Amino acid sequence: MSIAQQETAAPEPGAGPPHWAGGVFHNPVIPGMHPDPSICRVGEDYFLACSSFEYFPGVPIFRSRDLVHWEQIGNALDRPSQLSLPPQMPSSGGVYAPTLRHHDGRFWLIVTNVAPDAGTMVFTATDAAGPWSEPVRLPDVAGIDPDLAWDENGDCWCTTAGIHQVRVDPHTGRTLGPPRRTWSGAPGAQAPEAPHLYRIGDLWYLLIAEGGTERGHAVSIARGPAPDGPFEPCPANPILTHRGTHRPIQNTGHADLVQAPDGSWWMALLGVRPGGGTPGWHVLGRETYLAPVTWVDGWPVIGDVSPVMPAPPWPPRPVPAPPVRDDFVDARLGPRWVSVRSRPAGCWSTAARPGWLTLHARGASLDEPDVTFVGRRQQHLSCRVRTLVDPAEGVGGLAVRLDERHHYDIEVGDGRVRVVARLGSVHPTVATRPVAPGPVQLRVDVVASPPGSWHPCEEPDVLRLGIQHPDGTFDQLAELDGRYLSTEVAGGFTGRVIGVYAASGTVHVDWFDYEPLDVAGTILAP
Repeated sequence: MSIAQQETAAPEPGAGPPHWAGGVFHNPVIPGMHPDPSICRVGEDYFLACSSFEYFPGVPIFRSRDLVHWEQIGNALDRPSQLSLPPQMPSSGGVYAPTLRHHDGRFWLIVTNVAPDAGTMVFTATDAAGPWSEPVRLPDVAGIDPDLAWDENGDCWCTTAGIHQVRVDPHTGRTLGPPRRTWSGAPGAQAPEAPHLYRIGDLWYLLIAEGGTERGHAVSIARGPAPDGPFEPCPANPILTHRGTHRPIQNTGHADLVQAPDGSWWMALLGVRPGGGTPGWHVLGRETYLAPVTWVDGWPVIGDVSPVMPAPPWPPRPVPAPPVRDDFVDARLGPRWVSVRSRPAGCWSTAARPGWLTLHARGASLDEPDVTFVGRRQQHLSCRVRTLVDPAEGVGGLAVRLDERHHYDIEVGDGRVRVVARLGSVHPTVATRPVAPGPVQLRVDVVASPPGSWHPCEEPDVLRLGIQHPDGTFDQLAELDGRYLSTEVAGGFTGRVIGVYAASGTVHVDWFDYEPLDVAGTILAP
Protein backbone atom coordinates (compact mmCIF):
# COMPACT_ATOMS: atom_id res chain seq x y z
CA MET A 1 0.00 0.00 0.00
CA SER A 2 1.06 3.61 -0.38
CA ILE A 3 2.19 5.76 2.55
CA ALA A 4 -1.19 7.47 2.53
CA GLN A 5 -2.94 4.10 2.67
CA GLN A 6 -0.85 3.10 5.68
CA GLU A 7 -1.89 6.22 7.51
CA THR A 8 -5.62 5.63 6.97
CA ALA A 9 -5.74 1.86 7.43
CA ALA A 10 -7.28 0.67 10.70
CA PRO A 11 -6.11 -2.36 12.68
CA GLU A 12 -7.84 -5.52 11.59
CA PRO A 13 -10.72 -6.66 13.83
CA GLY A 14 -10.39 -9.78 15.92
CA ALA A 15 -11.72 -13.30 15.47
CA GLY A 16 -15.22 -14.02 14.37
CA PRO A 17 -17.58 -11.70 12.53
CA PRO A 18 -16.88 -7.95 12.60
CA HIS A 19 -18.26 -6.16 15.63
CA TRP A 20 -19.11 -2.73 16.80
CA ALA A 21 -18.14 -0.99 20.02
CA GLY A 22 -17.88 2.62 21.00
CA GLY A 23 -20.28 3.65 18.26
CA VAL A 24 -18.29 2.21 15.34
CA PHE A 25 -18.14 -1.02 13.36
CA HIS A 26 -15.43 -2.60 11.19
CA ASN A 27 -15.57 -3.12 7.43
CA PRO A 28 -15.62 -5.58 5.69
CA VAL A 29 -18.72 -6.99 7.35
CA ILE A 30 -18.14 -10.37 5.65
CA PRO A 31 -14.37 -10.76 5.19
CA GLY A 32 -12.63 -13.14 2.83
CA MET A 33 -13.74 -14.24 -0.63
CA HIS A 34 -17.40 -13.16 -0.49
CA PRO A 35 -17.90 -11.05 -3.63
CA ASP A 36 -20.93 -9.74 -5.52
CA PRO A 37 -23.22 -9.42 -2.49
CA SER A 38 -26.97 -9.40 -3.02
CA ILE A 39 -29.14 -8.49 -0.05
CA CYS A 40 -32.81 -8.49 0.91
CA ARG A 41 -34.80 -8.00 4.12
CA VAL A 42 -37.70 -10.04 5.49
CA GLY A 43 -39.15 -8.48 8.63
CA GLU A 44 -36.22 -7.78 10.94
CA ASP A 45 -33.91 -10.31 9.26
CA TYR A 46 -31.46 -9.54 6.47
CA PHE A 47 -30.27 -12.21 4.06
CA LEU A 48 -27.26 -12.03 1.75
CA ALA A 49 -25.86 -14.24 -1.03
CA CYS A 50 -22.43 -14.16 -2.71
CA SER A 51 -20.64 -15.62 -5.73
CA SER A 52 -18.72 -18.87 -5.26
CA PHE A 53 -17.05 -19.55 -8.68
CA GLU A 54 -15.40 -23.00 -8.91
CA TYR A 55 -16.16 -24.05 -5.33
CA PHE A 56 -18.79 -26.56 -4.20
CA PRO A 57 -21.19 -26.15 -2.46
CA GLY A 58 -22.10 -22.88 -4.13
CA VAL A 59 -23.65 -19.51 -3.22
CA PRO A 60 -23.10 -19.03 0.53
CA ILE A 61 -26.15 -17.63 2.32
CA PHE A 62 -25.84 -15.34 5.36
CA ARG A 63 -28.32 -13.93 7.88
CA SER A 64 -28.09 -10.82 10.07
CA ARG A 65 -30.30 -8.85 12.43
CA ASP A 66 -28.23 -5.64 12.38
CA LEU A 67 -26.43 -5.52 8.95
CA VAL A 68 -23.02 -5.81 10.64
CA HIS A 69 -22.92 -9.23 12.32
CA TRP A 70 -23.48 -11.98 9.75
CA GLU A 71 -23.78 -15.74 10.23
CA GLN A 72 -23.52 -18.23 7.39
CA ILE A 73 -26.65 -20.37 7.52
CA GLY A 74 -25.99 -22.54 4.49
CA ASN A 75 -25.15 -22.77 0.81
CA ALA A 76 -27.98 -22.52 -1.67
CA LEU A 77 -26.47 -24.97 -4.18
CA ASP A 78 -25.41 -27.94 -2.09
CA ARG A 79 -26.39 -30.87 -4.33
CA PRO A 80 -24.82 -32.07 -7.58
CA SER A 81 -28.24 -31.86 -9.23
CA GLN A 82 -28.20 -28.10 -8.56
CA LEU A 83 -24.59 -27.37 -9.41
CA SER A 84 -22.40 -29.05 -12.01
CA LEU A 85 -18.80 -27.83 -12.24
CA PRO A 86 -16.92 -30.20 -14.56
CA PRO A 87 -13.13 -30.64 -14.35
CA GLN A 88 -12.57 -28.90 -17.70
CA MET A 89 -14.10 -25.68 -16.38
CA PRO A 90 -11.28 -23.24 -15.51
CA SER A 91 -10.83 -21.70 -12.11
CA SER A 92 -12.79 -18.45 -11.74
CA GLY A 93 -15.48 -20.02 -13.90
CA GLY A 94 -18.57 -21.48 -12.30
CA VAL A 95 -21.10 -19.53 -10.26
CA TYR A 96 -21.22 -15.78 -10.91
CA ALA A 97 -23.11 -12.97 -9.17
CA PRO A 98 -26.44 -14.14 -7.74
CA THR A 99 -29.44 -11.95 -6.97
CA LEU A 100 -31.39 -12.83 -3.82
CA ARG A 101 -34.94 -11.56 -3.39
CA HIS A 102 -38.05 -12.33 -1.31
CA HIS A 103 -41.35 -12.19 -3.17
CA ASP A 104 -44.79 -13.64 -2.60
CA GLY A 105 -43.72 -15.53 0.53
CA ARG A 106 -40.66 -17.21 -1.03
CA PHE A 107 -36.97 -16.56 -1.48
CA TRP A 108 -35.85 -16.35 -5.10
CA LEU A 109 -32.26 -16.79 -6.22
CA ILE A 110 -31.16 -16.25 -9.81
CA VAL A 111 -27.60 -17.00 -10.85
CA THR A 112 -25.44 -17.85 -13.84
CA ASN A 113 -23.22 -20.92 -13.88
CA VAL A 114 -20.41 -20.15 -16.34
CA ALA A 115 -19.70 -23.78 -17.16
CA PRO A 116 -20.43 -26.01 -20.16
CA ASP A 117 -24.14 -26.76 -20.64
CA ALA A 118 -25.14 -24.65 -17.64
CA GLY A 119 -26.34 -21.03 -17.95
CA THR A 120 -28.86 -18.97 -16.00
CA MET A 121 -30.98 -20.69 -13.35
CA VAL A 122 -33.62 -19.79 -10.76
CA PHE A 123 -33.93 -21.48 -7.36
CA THR A 124 -36.56 -20.97 -4.65
CA ALA A 125 -36.91 -21.74 -0.95
CA THR A 126 -39.30 -21.00 1.89
CA ASP A 127 -36.34 -20.82 4.29
CA ALA A 128 -33.12 -19.11 3.19
CA ALA A 129 -31.16 -21.75 5.11
CA GLY A 130 -32.55 -24.33 2.69
CA PRO A 131 -33.34 -26.68 1.26
CA TRP A 132 -33.39 -24.84 -2.06
CA SER A 133 -35.26 -26.19 -5.05
CA GLU A 134 -33.92 -27.88 -8.12
CA PRO A 135 -33.02 -25.35 -10.84
CA VAL A 136 -35.47 -23.79 -13.25
CA ARG A 137 -33.35 -23.07 -16.32
CA LEU A 138 -33.71 -19.92 -18.43
CA PRO A 139 -32.14 -21.05 -21.72
CA ASP A 140 -32.99 -17.84 -23.57
CA VAL A 141 -31.44 -15.51 -20.97
CA ALA A 142 -27.86 -14.80 -22.00
CA GLY A 143 -25.21 -12.99 -20.00
CA ILE A 144 -24.12 -12.93 -16.38
CA ASP A 145 -25.22 -11.08 -13.21
CA PRO A 146 -28.96 -11.72 -13.63
CA ASP A 147 -31.45 -9.74 -11.55
CA LEU A 148 -35.13 -10.36 -10.78
CA ALA A 149 -37.73 -7.68 -10.05
CA TRP A 150 -41.55 -7.80 -10.00
CA ASP A 151 -43.79 -4.91 -10.98
CA GLU A 152 -47.25 -4.03 -9.63
CA ASN A 153 -48.88 -6.24 -12.29
CA GLY A 154 -46.92 -9.29 -11.15
CA ASP A 155 -44.69 -9.29 -14.23
CA CYS A 156 -41.13 -10.47 -13.56
CA TRP A 157 -38.25 -8.58 -15.16
CA CYS A 158 -34.82 -10.13 -15.63
CA THR A 159 -31.91 -7.74 -16.24
CA THR A 160 -28.40 -8.95 -17.07
CA ALA A 161 -24.93 -7.52 -17.64
CA GLY A 162 -24.72 -5.55 -20.79
CA ILE A 163 -27.25 -4.10 -19.79
CA HIS A 164 -30.09 -6.23 -21.27
CA GLN A 165 -33.61 -6.79 -20.03
CA VAL A 166 -36.43 -9.23 -20.74
CA ARG A 167 -39.64 -10.32 -19.04
CA VAL A 168 -39.58 -13.92 -17.82
CA ASP A 169 -41.78 -16.49 -16.17
CA PRO A 170 -39.55 -17.53 -13.24
CA HIS A 171 -41.69 -20.63 -12.60
CA THR A 172 -41.01 -22.11 -16.04
CA GLY A 173 -37.91 -20.24 -17.26
CA ARG A 174 -39.73 -19.03 -20.38
CA THR A 175 -38.96 -15.56 -21.74
CA LEU A 176 -41.90 -13.32 -22.60
CA GLY A 177 -40.81 -11.28 -25.56
CA PRO A 178 -37.41 -10.38 -26.97
CA PRO A 179 -34.58 -8.96 -24.82
CA ARG A 180 -33.77 -5.29 -25.27
CA ARG A 181 -30.77 -3.15 -24.48
CA THR A 182 -31.40 -0.55 -21.80
CA TRP A 183 -29.38 2.13 -20.04
CA SER A 184 -25.81 0.90 -19.70
CA GLY A 185 -24.00 3.57 -17.72
CA ALA A 186 -21.48 6.11 -18.94
CA PRO A 187 -20.92 6.01 -22.72
CA GLY A 188 -17.95 3.78 -23.46
CA ALA A 189 -17.52 2.66 -19.84
CA GLN A 190 -16.00 -0.79 -19.45
CA ALA A 191 -18.11 -3.74 -18.29
CA PRO A 192 -21.59 -2.44 -17.46
CA GLU A 193 -22.78 -5.22 -15.18
CA ALA A 194 -24.34 -6.15 -11.81
CA PRO A 195 -27.76 -4.63 -12.58
CA HIS A 196 -30.40 -4.38 -9.86
CA LEU A 197 -33.86 -2.95 -10.53
CA TYR A 198 -35.98 -1.42 -7.73
CA ARG A 199 -39.35 0.26 -7.36
CA ILE A 200 -38.76 3.10 -4.88
CA GLY A 201 -41.67 5.47 -4.46
CA ASP A 202 -43.19 6.29 -7.82
CA LEU A 203 -40.03 5.61 -9.80
CA TRP A 204 -37.95 2.64 -10.95
CA TYR A 205 -34.22 2.76 -10.28
CA LEU A 206 -31.58 0.79 -12.19
CA LEU A 207 -28.33 0.36 -10.25
CA ILE A 208 -25.29 -1.01 -12.11
CA ALA A 209 -21.54 -1.46 -11.79
CA GLU A 210 -19.15 -0.21 -14.45
CA GLY A 211 -15.42 0.18 -15.03
CA GLY A 212 -14.55 -3.49 -14.45
CA THR A 213 -14.15 -5.19 -11.08
CA GLU A 214 -10.53 -4.02 -10.76
CA ARG A 215 -9.28 -0.58 -9.63
CA GLY A 216 -11.65 1.23 -12.00
CA HIS A 217 -14.78 -0.27 -10.41
CA ALA A 218 -17.71 2.08 -9.80
CA VAL A 219 -21.45 2.21 -9.07
CA SER A 220 -23.88 4.26 -11.16
CA ILE A 221 -27.65 4.65 -11.16
CA ALA A 222 -30.52 5.84 -13.35
CA ARG A 223 -34.27 6.22 -12.85
CA GLY A 224 -37.40 6.08 -14.95
CA PRO A 225 -41.18 5.78 -14.86
CA ALA A 226 -41.35 2.04 -15.67
CA PRO A 227 -39.23 -1.11 -15.24
CA ASP A 228 -38.03 -0.78 -18.84
CA GLY A 229 -37.41 2.97 -18.63
CA PRO A 230 -36.72 5.26 -20.30
CA PHE A 231 -33.95 5.86 -17.78
CA GLU A 232 -32.45 9.18 -16.76
CA PRO A 233 -28.88 8.87 -15.39
CA CYS A 234 -27.99 10.44 -12.06
CA PRO A 235 -26.07 13.69 -12.67
CA ALA A 236 -23.62 12.69 -9.91
CA ASN A 237 -22.65 9.34 -11.51
CA PRO A 238 -20.70 7.39 -10.50
CA ILE A 239 -22.35 7.57 -7.10
CA LEU A 240 -19.52 5.46 -5.63
CA THR A 241 -15.94 4.76 -6.72
CA HIS A 242 -12.52 4.66 -5.07
CA ARG A 243 -10.54 4.72 -8.30
CA GLY A 244 -7.61 7.10 -8.32
CA THR A 245 -7.56 7.38 -4.52
CA HIS A 246 -5.26 6.30 -1.67
CA ARG A 247 -8.12 4.71 0.25
CA PRO A 248 -7.26 1.37 1.90
CA ILE A 249 -10.41 -0.19 0.38
CA GLN A 250 -10.29 -0.40 -3.42
CA ASN A 251 -12.27 -1.91 -6.34
CA THR A 252 -15.53 -0.74 -4.74
CA GLY A 253 -18.59 -1.71 -6.75
CA HIS A 254 -21.15 -4.41 -7.55
CA ALA A 255 -23.66 -3.08 -5.04
CA ASP A 256 -27.18 -3.79 -3.84
CA LEU A 257 -29.57 -1.61 -1.83
CA VAL A 258 -31.73 -2.50 1.16
CA GLN A 259 -34.07 -0.51 3.42
CA ALA A 260 -34.01 -1.07 7.18
CA PRO A 261 -37.18 -1.23 9.31
CA ASP A 262 -36.53 2.32 10.56
CA GLY A 263 -36.67 3.64 6.99
CA SER A 264 -32.92 4.13 6.57
CA TRP A 265 -31.17 2.84 3.45
CA TRP A 266 -27.93 0.87 3.20
CA MET A 267 -25.69 -0.49 0.48
CA ALA A 268 -23.87 -3.82 0.41
CA LEU A 269 -20.96 -3.81 -2.01
CA LEU A 270 -17.69 -5.52 -2.78
CA GLY A 271 -14.20 -4.17 -2.26
CA VAL A 272 -10.65 -5.37 -1.70
CA ARG A 273 -7.82 -4.59 0.72
CA PRO A 274 -4.57 -4.30 -1.27
CA GLY A 275 -1.31 -4.69 0.62
CA GLY A 276 2.40 -4.41 0.02
CA GLY A 277 4.10 -2.13 -2.49
CA THR A 278 3.22 -1.28 -6.07
CA PRO A 279 0.73 -2.11 -7.58
CA GLY A 280 -0.75 -3.49 -4.36
CA TRP A 281 -1.84 -7.13 -4.05
CA HIS A 282 -5.14 -8.31 -2.61
CA VAL A 283 -4.99 -11.89 -1.39
CA LEU A 284 -8.32 -12.52 0.35
CA GLY A 285 -10.40 -11.91 -2.74
CA ARG A 286 -13.26 -9.44 -3.03
CA GLU A 287 -15.08 -8.97 0.28
CA THR A 288 -18.48 -7.63 1.37
CA TYR A 289 -18.68 -4.08 2.75
CA LEU A 290 -21.48 -1.94 4.15
CA ALA A 291 -22.19 1.76 3.59
CA PRO A 292 -25.03 4.11 4.62
CA VAL A 293 -27.24 5.71 1.98
CA THR A 294 -29.14 8.99 2.13
CA TRP A 295 -31.51 10.42 -0.49
CA VAL A 296 -31.10 13.92 -1.95
CA ASP A 297 -33.45 15.20 -4.68
CA GLY A 298 -34.58 11.65 -5.37
CA TRP A 299 -31.06 10.26 -5.81
CA PRO A 300 -29.05 8.00 -3.45
CA VAL A 301 -25.92 9.50 -1.89
CA ILE A 302 -23.47 6.89 -0.62
CA GLY A 303 -21.64 7.51 2.64
CA ASP A 304 -17.98 6.85 3.26
CA VAL A 305 -16.70 3.28 2.83
CA SER A 306 -13.86 2.92 5.34
CA PRO A 307 -12.36 0.26 7.59
CA VAL A 308 -13.98 1.91 10.63
CA MET A 309 -17.54 3.21 10.24
CA PRO A 310 -20.20 4.87 12.44
CA ALA A 311 -22.49 2.15 13.76
CA PRO A 312 -26.12 1.92 12.66
CA PRO A 313 -28.64 3.66 14.94
CA TRP A 314 -29.89 0.48 16.63
CA PRO A 315 -28.49 -2.00 19.16
CA PRO A 316 -26.02 -4.61 17.90
CA ARG A 317 -27.25 -8.17 17.43
CA PRO A 318 -24.07 -10.30 17.61
CA VAL A 319 -23.88 -13.84 16.29
CA PRO A 320 -21.72 -16.66 17.69
CA ALA A 321 -18.12 -16.56 16.51
CA PRO A 322 -17.16 -19.62 14.46
CA PRO A 323 -15.19 -22.10 16.58
CA VAL A 324 -11.41 -22.08 16.18
CA ARG A 325 -11.31 -25.86 15.86
CA ASP A 326 -13.32 -28.31 13.79
CA ASP A 327 -13.00 -31.83 15.24
CA PHE A 328 -15.01 -33.42 12.40
CA VAL A 329 -17.39 -35.17 14.79
CA ASP A 330 -20.53 -34.33 12.79
CA ALA A 331 -21.82 -36.46 9.94
CA ARG A 332 -21.89 -33.41 7.64
CA LEU A 333 -19.31 -30.73 7.08
CA GLY A 334 -20.30 -27.23 8.17
CA PRO A 335 -21.36 -24.67 5.54
CA ARG A 336 -18.02 -22.83 5.51
CA TRP A 337 -16.21 -25.90 4.12
CA VAL A 338 -15.84 -25.95 0.33
CA SER A 339 -14.23 -28.25 -2.24
CA VAL A 340 -12.90 -27.67 -5.74
CA ARG A 341 -15.68 -28.20 -8.35
CA SER A 342 -17.28 -31.19 -6.61
CA ARG A 343 -17.29 -33.30 -3.47
CA PRO A 344 -18.32 -36.84 -4.38
CA ALA A 345 -19.54 -38.92 -1.46
CA GLY A 346 -16.83 -41.50 -2.05
CA CYS A 347 -13.93 -39.07 -1.62
CA TRP A 348 -14.57 -37.98 1.98
CA SER A 349 -16.13 -39.23 5.20
CA THR A 350 -16.37 -38.38 8.89
CA ALA A 351 -17.68 -41.87 9.69
CA ALA A 352 -14.93 -44.10 8.29
CA ARG A 353 -12.73 -43.17 11.24
CA PRO A 354 -14.99 -41.48 13.79
CA GLY A 355 -13.73 -38.09 14.91
CA TRP A 356 -11.52 -37.76 11.84
CA LEU A 357 -12.04 -36.42 8.33
CA THR A 358 -11.04 -39.16 5.92
CA LEU A 359 -10.01 -38.11 2.40
CA HIS A 360 -9.58 -40.47 -0.56
CA ALA A 361 -7.39 -39.11 -3.36
CA ARG A 362 -8.69 -38.40 -6.86
CA GLY A 363 -6.33 -35.94 -8.59
CA ALA A 364 -2.64 -36.45 -7.79
CA SER A 365 -2.00 -32.90 -6.50
CA LEU A 366 -3.44 -29.39 -6.15
CA ASP A 367 -2.42 -28.95 -9.81
CA GLU A 368 -5.33 -31.20 -10.80
CA PRO A 369 -8.84 -29.80 -11.31
CA ASP A 370 -10.49 -32.73 -9.51
CA VAL A 371 -8.22 -32.87 -6.44
CA THR A 372 -9.77 -34.11 -3.18
CA PHE A 373 -9.66 -30.91 -1.15
CA VAL A 374 -11.69 -29.55 1.76
CA GLY A 375 -10.97 -25.98 2.76
CA ARG A 376 -12.28 -22.68 4.05
CA ARG A 377 -11.79 -19.09 2.93
CA GLN A 378 -8.92 -17.12 4.44
CA GLN A 379 -10.74 -14.26 6.20
CA HIS A 380 -8.00 -12.36 8.01
CA LEU A 381 -4.91 -10.62 6.69
CA SER A 382 -2.88 -12.56 9.28
CA CYS A 383 -3.85 -15.98 10.57
CA ARG A 384 -2.49 -19.30 11.85
CA VAL A 385 -3.77 -22.62 10.52
CA ARG A 386 -2.88 -25.96 12.09
CA THR A 387 -4.05 -29.49 11.42
CA LEU A 388 -3.15 -33.00 12.56
CA VAL A 389 -2.72 -35.30 9.55
CA ASP A 390 -2.21 -39.08 9.60
CA PRO A 391 -0.71 -40.08 6.22
CA ALA A 392 -0.28 -43.79 7.04
CA GLU A 393 -2.29 -44.85 3.99
CA GLY A 394 -1.38 -42.11 1.54
CA VAL A 395 0.09 -38.67 0.90
CA GLY A 396 -1.60 -35.36 1.64
CA GLY A 397 -1.40 -32.23 3.69
CA LEU A 398 -2.29 -28.59 4.17
CA ALA A 399 -2.55 -26.14 1.27
CA VAL A 400 -3.15 -22.45 0.64
CA ARG A 401 -4.91 -22.34 -2.74
CA LEU A 402 -5.70 -19.59 -5.21
CA ASP A 403 -6.06 -21.86 -8.27
CA GLU A 404 -4.40 -24.90 -9.89
CA ARG A 405 -1.37 -22.85 -10.93
CA HIS A 406 -0.93 -20.85 -7.73
CA HIS A 407 -0.80 -22.64 -4.37
CA TYR A 408 1.57 -23.41 -1.49
CA ASP A 409 1.44 -26.87 0.11
CA ILE A 410 3.01 -28.62 3.07
CA GLU A 411 2.64 -32.32 2.38
CA VAL A 412 3.37 -35.42 4.44
CA GLY A 413 3.71 -39.07 3.38
CA ASP A 414 6.25 -41.78 2.59
CA GLY A 415 8.26 -40.89 5.70
CA ARG A 416 8.88 -37.24 4.84
CA VAL A 417 7.30 -33.82 4.87
CA ARG A 418 7.90 -31.36 2.07
CA VAL A 419 6.93 -27.83 1.09
CA VAL A 420 5.86 -27.34 -2.52
CA ALA A 421 5.24 -24.01 -4.26
CA ARG A 422 3.28 -23.81 -7.51
CA LEU A 423 3.93 -20.46 -9.23
CA GLY A 424 2.49 -20.64 -12.72
CA SER A 425 4.76 -22.92 -14.75
CA VAL A 426 7.34 -23.15 -11.93
CA HIS A 427 6.80 -25.96 -9.44
CA PRO A 428 9.72 -26.37 -7.03
CA THR A 429 10.00 -28.46 -3.89
CA VAL A 430 11.19 -25.76 -1.52
CA ALA A 431 12.08 -27.91 1.51
CA THR A 432 11.95 -31.54 2.64
CA ARG A 433 12.42 -33.25 6.01
CA PRO A 434 12.16 -36.88 7.22
CA VAL A 435 9.46 -37.58 9.81
CA ALA A 436 8.67 -40.51 12.06
CA PRO A 437 5.61 -42.66 11.31
CA GLY A 438 2.28 -41.48 12.70
CA PRO A 439 0.25 -38.28 12.69
CA VAL A 440 2.05 -35.02 12.00
CA GLN A 441 0.88 -31.54 13.00
CA LEU A 442 1.21 -29.21 10.01
CA ARG A 443 1.09 -25.44 10.37
CA VAL A 444 0.91 -22.36 8.17
CA ASP A 445 1.31 -18.83 9.54
CA VAL A 446 0.14 -16.03 7.25
CA VAL A 447 1.69 -12.74 8.42
CA ALA A 448 0.73 -9.48 6.75
CA SER A 449 3.40 -6.87 6.16
CA PRO A 450 3.08 -4.38 9.01
CA PRO A 451 1.98 -0.79 8.39
CA GLY A 452 4.89 1.61 8.33
CA SER A 453 7.36 -0.77 6.67
CA TRP A 454 6.33 0.04 3.12
CA HIS A 455 8.76 0.02 0.18
CA PRO A 456 7.88 -0.17 -3.54
CA CYS A 457 8.33 -3.94 -3.91
CA GLU A 458 7.27 -5.10 -0.44
CA GLU A 459 5.16 -8.26 -0.40
CA PRO A 460 1.61 -8.07 1.00
CA ASP A 461 2.38 -10.91 3.41
CA VAL A 462 4.59 -13.93 3.98
CA LEU A 463 3.55 -17.53 4.54
CA ARG A 464 5.56 -19.66 6.95
CA LEU A 465 5.06 -23.38 6.50
CA GLY A 466 6.31 -26.06 8.86
CA ILE A 467 5.70 -28.66 11.57
CA GLN A 468 4.47 -27.97 15.08
CA HIS A 469 5.92 -30.45 17.58
CA PRO A 470 4.03 -31.84 20.60
CA ASP A 471 5.87 -29.44 22.91
CA GLY A 472 4.51 -26.49 20.92
CA THR A 473 7.73 -25.54 19.13
CA PHE A 474 7.43 -24.61 15.47
CA ASP A 475 9.89 -26.12 13.01
CA GLN A 476 9.64 -23.70 10.08
CA LEU A 477 10.60 -25.30 6.78
CA ALA A 478 9.97 -22.38 4.41
CA GLU A 479 8.94 -18.74 4.25
CA LEU A 480 7.25 -17.79 0.96
CA ASP A 481 6.22 -14.47 -0.57
CA GLY A 482 2.45 -14.04 -0.51
CA ARG A 483 2.15 -11.89 -3.64
CA TYR A 484 2.22 -15.01 -5.83
CA LEU A 485 -1.07 -16.11 -4.26
CA SER A 486 -2.86 -12.88 -5.18
CA THR A 487 -5.33 -11.95 -7.89
CA GLU A 488 -2.94 -9.35 -9.28
CA VAL A 489 -0.46 -12.17 -10.08
CA ALA A 490 -2.73 -15.14 -10.80
CA GLY A 491 -5.65 -13.33 -12.42
CA GLY A 492 -9.25 -14.37 -11.99
CA PHE A 493 -11.91 -13.38 -9.49
CA THR A 494 -11.24 -15.46 -6.38
CA GLY A 495 -9.23 -15.30 -3.16
CA ARG A 496 -7.32 -17.71 -0.97
CA VAL A 497 -8.83 -20.90 0.41
CA ILE A 498 -6.89 -22.86 3.04
CA GLY A 499 -7.56 -26.54 3.59
CA VAL A 500 -6.51 -30.17 3.61
CA TYR A 501 -6.12 -32.53 0.68
CA ALA A 502 -5.22 -36.06 -0.37
CA ALA A 503 -2.71 -36.52 -3.21
CA SER A 504 -2.61 -40.33 -3.14
CA GLY A 505 -4.25 -43.12 -1.20
CA THR A 506 -6.16 -42.24 1.96
CA VAL A 507 -5.35 -39.46 4.42
CA HIS A 508 -6.98 -38.90 7.82
CA VAL A 509 -7.33 -35.46 9.45
CA ASP A 510 -8.03 -35.34 13.19
CA TRP A 511 -8.76 -31.62 13.54
CA PHE A 512 -8.33 -28.26 11.83
CA ASP A 513 -7.66 -24.94 13.61
CA TYR A 514 -8.02 -21.45 12.12
CA GLU A 515 -6.94 -18.53 14.35
CA PRO A 516 -6.60 -14.84 13.45
CA LEU A 517 -3.31 -13.13 14.30
CA ASP A 518 -2.54 -9.52 15.05
CA VAL A 519 0.24 -7.58 13.29
CA ALA A 520 2.79 -8.90 15.80
CA GLY A 521 1.84 -12.53 15.09
CA THR A 522 -0.09 -12.99 18.36
CA ILE A 523 -3.27 -15.05 18.36
CA LEU A 524 -6.40 -12.92 18.79
CA ALA A 525 -9.13 -14.06 21.14
CA PRO A 526 -12.63 -14.60 19.70
